[in-house]
Amino acid sequence: MQKSVRYNEGHALYLSVVARKEGTKRGYLSKKTTENSKWHEKFFALYQNVLFYFDTDQSARPSGIYLLEGCTCERVPALKVSTVGKDALDKLHYFLVVFGHDGQKPLELRTEEESDCDEWVEAIQQASYSDIIIEREVLMQKYIHLVQIVETEKVAANQLRTQLEDQDTEIERLKSEIIALNKTKERMRPYHVYQEEEDPDIKKIKKVQSFMRGWLCRRKWKIIVQDYICSPHAESMRKRNQIVFNMVEAETEYVHQLSILVNCFLRPLRMAASSKKPPISHDDVSSIFLNSETIMFLHEIFHQGLKARIANWPTLVLADLFDILLPMLNIYQEFVRNHQYSLQVLANCKQNRDFDKLLKQYESNAACEGRMLETFLTYPMFQIPRYIITLHELLAHTPHEHVERKSLEFAKSKLEELSRVMHDEVSDTENIRKNLAIERMIVEGCDILLDTSQTFVRQGSLIQLPSVERGKLSKVRLGSLSLKKEGERQCFLFTKHFLICTRSSGGKLHLLKQGGVLSLIECTLIEEPDANDEDAKNSGQVFGHLDFKIVVEPSDAPAFTVVLLAPSRQEKAAWTSDISQCIDNIRCNGLMTSVFEENSKVTVPHMIKSDARLHKDDVDICFSKTLNSCKVPQIRYASVERLLERLTDLRFLSIDFLNTFLHTYRIFTTATVVMEKLADIYKKPFTSIPVRSLELFFATNQNNRSGDHVNDKSPRLCRKFSSPPPLSIPSRTSSPVRTRKLSLNSPIGSKVGILDLSTTSSSAASSPTSANPTISPPPSNNNNKPPLDLSRGQSPSSPEQSPGSPQGSEPGEISPCRSPSTPRHLRYRQSGVFNNSERTCDKEFIIRRAATNRVLNVLRHWVSKHSQDFEMNGELKMGVICLLEEVLRDPDLLPQERKATANILSALSQDDQDDAQLKIEDILQMAECPKTECFESLSAMELAEQITLLDHIVFRSIPYEEFLGQGWMKTDKTERTPYIMKTSQHFNDMSNLVASQIMSHTDVGSRASSIEKWVAVADICRCLNNYNGVLEITSALNRSAIYRLKKTWAKVCKQTKALMDKLQKTVSSEGRFKNLRETLKNCNPPCVPYLGMYLTDLAFIEEGTPNFTEEGLVNFSKMRMISHIIREIRQFQQTPYRIEHQPKVTQYLLDKTLIMDEDTLYDLSLKIEPRLPA
Repeated sequence: MQKSVRYNEGHALYLSVVARKEGTKRGYLSKKTTENSKWHEKFFALYQNVLFYFDTDQSARPSGIYLLEGCTCERVPALKVSTVGKDALDKLHYFLVVFGHDGQKPLELRTEEESDCDEWVEAIQQASYSDIIIEREVLMQKYIHLVQIVETEKVAANQLRTQLEDQDTEIERLKSEIIALNKTKERMRPYHVYQEEEDPDIKKIKKVQSFMRGWLCRRKWKIIVQDYICSPHAESMRKRNQIVFNMVEAETEYVHQLSILVNCFLRPLRMAASSKKPPISHDDVSSIFLNSETIMFLHEIFHQGLKARIANWPTLVLADLFDILLPMLNIYQEFVRNHQYSLQVLANCKQNRDFDKLLKQYESNAACEGRMLETFLTYPMFQIPRYIITLHELLAHTPHEHVERKSLEFAKSKLEELSRVMHDEVSDTENIRKNLAIERMIVEGCDILLDTSQTFVRQGSLIQLPSVERGKLSKVRLGSLSLKKEGERQCFLFTKHFLICTRSSGGKLHLLKQGGVLSLIECTLIEEPDANDEDAKNSGQVFGHLDFKIVVEPSDAPAFTVVLLAPSRQEKAAWTSDISQCIDNIRCNGLMTSVFEENSKVTVPHMIKSDARLHKDDVDICFSKTLNSCKVPQIRYASVERLLERLTDLRFLSIDFLNTFLHTYRIFTTATVVMEKLADIYKKPFTSIPVRSLELFFATNQNNRSGDHVNDKSPRLCRKFSSPPPLSIPSRTSSPVRTRKLSLNSPIGSKVGILDLSTTSSSAASSPTSANPTISPPPSNNNNKPPLDLSRGQSPSSPEQSPGSPQGSEPGEISPCRSPSTPRHLRYRQSGVFNNSERTCDKEFIIRRAATNRVLNVLRHWVSKHSQDFEMNGELKMGVICLLEEVLRDPDLLPQERKATANILSALSQDDQDDAQLKIEDILQMAECPKTECFESLSAMELAEQITLLDHIVFRSIPYEEFLGQGWMKTDKTERTPYIMKTSQHFNDMSNLVASQIMSHTDVGSRASSIEKWVAVADICRCLNNYNGVLEITSALNRSAIYRLKKTWAKVCKQTKALMDKLQKTVSSEGRFKNLRETLKNCNPPCVPYLGMYLTDLAFIEEGTPNFTEEGLVNFSKMRMISHIIREIRQFQQTPYRIEHQPKVTQYLLDKTLIMDEDTLYDLSLKIEPRLPA
């Protein structure tokens, strides 16, 4: 008797609940009954391949279940009925579900909406898995076909095996016959076949002849082998083999990094996502680690293939391995395209404290070696360019007739195509990785750094002066304050925020409780004391004019002032230039947004979309998908003309573009061309701006021209602006145009913010868009004169009306006020009503002022941060001075613009700002002085400090233009990059001095003591952030002349050896200096990095991508990467050490009479400890 089928009702009820809540498709349908052919309305819910129907959507239990696997669903025509009900039935739509198994009647359903019917048909068709069934049948047919082929091949193999066995039998038979014939032949020979024995003298002669022939043969082959060993071909093969060995080591390290990424992060996070309270979702895990596991498996196969080739050395054939790798490049392409998004998802996930805590726990794993997850996610981005460099080196040592040369060239071309995309992605995501690294350094964390739109600008040490009250320094505390200890702050500047931190004794960073995070939109920069402020002038004299102020006016707290002191004038100029540029960026964008949103239907995003030149690729420009700090697509490739157009576009003020352009412009153009463009913008602003840009710049709301009054209480018009208030423009005449506040408002009196493009930060030497705010009292109910509203035009009936007359304003208007106590919503005034002629004049005046501001802003940034361009080019300097003098003669120039122009002229005309600092020329003069001290009389602290001082002096003397074009690798490198060569020579001299001092001792104990002292000096250099000095000393100790002294090293204590291993690990070149890079990310200037690391990076970029595309466009993505490295170098260059110079120590360190060459050192090492006999 057949048993009945067991049915788990509880499971079915659970599925029905899930289907009703999360089903793929849910809704009411009419179902035709099988008994009486009547239609009943039921609530249907589709979940995976199961269709439930309920009496109503509130029913707890389903009325029926259908299994849809293998079914078909299609629409059917309406039923044929009489004409009476035809109209009603035309509105109904029918579809039929036919099940694949026998005995099941079809299911007839209908809906009232055609779209609903189509959606149900499509959803049921997908739930039936019909496509998968068809695919399964196709695969089964292919499988049967393959099985038949295998069986056929087996039969053929058996036949061949039988034939081979028959052939073996035949061979054995023939061998036996040959043996029998040979025996018969031996019997037939005569017995006296051998002659009498030869004469002994003849034997001796033959023996000598045989010996001579062997000797001559061996000598001939030895000469042939020696000639080949010295031949260029053998040298090329040796280099080729060494490249392959290095490639295997690098691939081993890379596979290890990928395994850490997968085993220490990906798989644990997957498990965490499956927990009851997941800190991260599975979708986010997939987004962060897209294709990471697949890439690891791919490279494990590639690595095994490399090791197999090494086992077959010297037959190193690699082309077939790259043939395996190339078809998998689409995996890398997906990883590259997803890279920036993955870092953004990671930054968003870190805002969850549970996830952040869990991630820190994973990163504390010993296998991670202190590296963060972002670092591991970046490793695959650098692997493809590393393969390109390896292939480039292999091809350089592979003969043209080599069997795999074409395959290697093909692999190199394919990898270069992917590398071009990678360069763009690495450049775009470098900022996110930098922000996350800084966020990790701060103990309390900093949520604003998890905003991926923040762009890192600079960091360094500044001294914060005592708290100020109403902008005046408290002189009481100044006398008792230890500025170096109490006031030293680690500062970080981003495009939107300024962070001020203190460093604890353990090296951790802590945000200040008050004023630790400054929003730049609420800040005003004051660089120099005001002429009327005696206290500020006195404080400037006390601190040598190295101080500057940041006035902060938060919306929900009282205003306060932060006073910071820079270590040098150059450092102050760099900080203030960057801060003012960031403030300009925010305020210009904020003002533009306010004006366009209030006065026009054309919003700023719509303005960008409307101007195709800002986002659409063309023959002379190509854009990236990522946006810059102004929310405009970044340029990937462009012609020089389009780059100059972006530099002078009055609508945008992007600090990242400006920095990149000024760092790299000499690669694709000249300073003269840039100056001509700036002069053209100033003299002819309208002809230099695209017509479409002008149309959008002055687009106004057409609805306001109808004459309807605007609701004064409109929430849109009365909202608080996020941008700072505009400034009044002082009037020199009674001209209606000049006595009016600049505005881009609609012609009818709507209450909107007034755009003053001359307004940004308040500083005497600030950017041209920076000025001291005009302070005016708030309106009161007294009978005082109402404040003047310069935003209103003068009445046509009274064109000579005085600007100070009270008739020029109305009671409802609000005076602009920059007092900290004034609410923000009271700092904006209503706009006036202008006729067409006045609006035209206003627009022209605005464009001229905006053009002047842009020219002065670029020049200020250029002069303050790239002063060497003008020191080396007198013609350029005179051109800038002439242009600035012409600007000063402009009768419409605003006071703040005049002041900014004068400051730029002053900066151009003044001498070197760091005359008091030691220069490289002073070092060379010290080297000629006689030695007055010996090594034993100098302490380790003195040596480390003076080594650090000398290293930083040599390092900061390198001009940034020497880092362009790989001049240090050319034949004329001494002429093209003299300062880089001096830095390299100084490194070698210091390393030789360490080795020579150790080898100068004759007894073992003295040498061991010297090694211990030099290791102590290296450790102090590490504490001083002088990693160049650490590498100078460790490289000297690793020289063969010292490393081989086993007896000397046996006397060195274990603590010193352990310390040396730690230092070597920090500055090791393994993994592209991965440990040193992590250390530099977590340290604050002053610092002396190892220059060779940056030169390697620059060579890496130069080798990977060209400066120009095939169409002749500038590769601006490459320029951004070069600029990022140069900015990091210059950041370390501009922050000096506060170390007192000690001539007696530097004279010893620079005494070249103490230095021995490499051969002398090795000979001396052999005398001290001779080689042991073999």
